Amino acid sequence: MIRRPPRSTLFPYTTLFRSPEYDILCKIKGILIDETKHIRFGDWNINEIEILNKHLFLTSKPMIYLVNLSEKDYLRKKNKWLLKLKEWIDKNDPGAAFIPFSGIFETQLVDLEPEDKKKFLEDHNAQSALDKIIVQGYKALQLQYFFTAGHDEVKAWTIQKGTKAPQAAGRIHTDFEKGFIMAEVMKFDDFKEEGSEPAVKAAGKYRQQGRNYVVEDGDIILFKFNPGGGKDTKKK
Repeated sequence: MIRRPPRSTLFPYTTLFRSPEYDILCKIKGILIDETKHIRFGDWNINEIEILNKHLFLTSKPMIYLVNLSEKDYLRKKNKWLLKLKEWIDKNDPGAAFIPFSGIFETQLVDLEPEDKKKFLEDHNAQSALDKIIVQGYKALQLQYFFTAGHDEVKAWTIQKGTKAPQAAGRIHTDFEKGFIMAEVMKFDDFKEEGSEPAVKAAGKYRQQGRNYVVEDGDIILFKFNPGGGKDTKKK
């Protein structure tokens, strides 16, 4: 319950009750108590989301429903509770991801070599649910990848959707963000289709982007930045 302190109570409470944070907390109280809904079902703008993230309310978190089945039920794709669970989720948490999986089945795949794993899945006419769980988890948390690549390694970096190029560069090193000059970008799908970086460039699909560029999922990026000493440096 959110209550105002006695008049005799001074700072910091007076500051709180004059700030937008107090209004947001009252809005949260209304959703939780008056509407008896989870916080994530409310309409929130960017500033309000910053307050929500500060307080880490459990019901503000996105939900993914994982249903752990026996290996037998997973392979035959049948269980008497699946339909009832799906109906409840659709009614009480519309749009939430619902993923049946089998912990026992996944455990058997962990130590298999790639070829053995492929044969095992073919023999059982089944697929691992692990990739789907990871993808849906990223979507629920509004996360995505971008890649950097060199001659000896490729790295994937996790960022929030909507992140601009300088802030994405800052995930690698703060100097990259401070001295950001530009981002040279190619899409993963274009790279896969064309087969190489020179081929992507030849096809006109290699772009130079400025600081307002919003990084997209699967971007392969070469950042150019100035570390502050007047010397341009590249990181790939």
